[in-house]
Amino acid sequence: MSDRRQQREVKRLAVLSAAAQLFNERGYHATSLDDIAARLNVTKPTLYYYVKSKDQILLGCVNQGLAMTLEGIEASRKAGGKALDQLVACMRVYASIVTMDFGMCLIRVGDEELPADSRRELRRLKAAIDMEFRRLVAQGVEEGALEPCDPKMTAFVIAGGLSWIGRWYRPDGGYSPEQIAEQCIRTLLGGVVKRAPAAAKR
Repeated sequence: MSDRRQQREVKRLAVLSAAAQLFNERGYHATSLDDIAARLNVTKPTLYYYVKSKDQILLGCVNQGLAMTLEGIEASRKAGGKALDQLVACMRVYASIVTMDFGMCLIRVGDEELPADSRRELRRLKAAIDMEFRRLVAQGVEEGALEPCDPKMTAFVIAGGLSWIGRWYRPDGGYSPEQIAEQCIRTLLGGVVKRAPAAAKR
């Protein structure tokens, strides 16, 4: 990539980052292109050099969030290990990303805000994440690390529970993203019902 193209891409990402912050703070409909330009201290015509519309900005934001998630999941898979190890690593990646601007935007702004073509593409990418969770759950059951279950339903519960972090997380809250991830993962994998200690063998 040429220096000029690289600089343009850096500035385009800065536009997306500012937009994601505003979408998360105010909501998609309550944020205007003027607001995004003001956050960046640029004029609206300057903004149009990097993006064509608010729809395009939103799609760029959610694509960034999805790309970060898919890249993190792929890295976890390549690191190897048992299915449970990979599942926990993927859960950590997902939980971490939904506390970031692009990840929160992905969760907080519904895909119904996008044009039909973009909505289909977004759902296709989300399905790739879902299928990876399903695969790891099914493999974990086969390996005996997870209780027998419906991988589809279990993947929905895992992704749904972790996604919701992006709705309520606040950077100024009492827990760090890492602490939130660990507590949520522990609850999702271990449940909340206290188990009686196993009887001592005679």
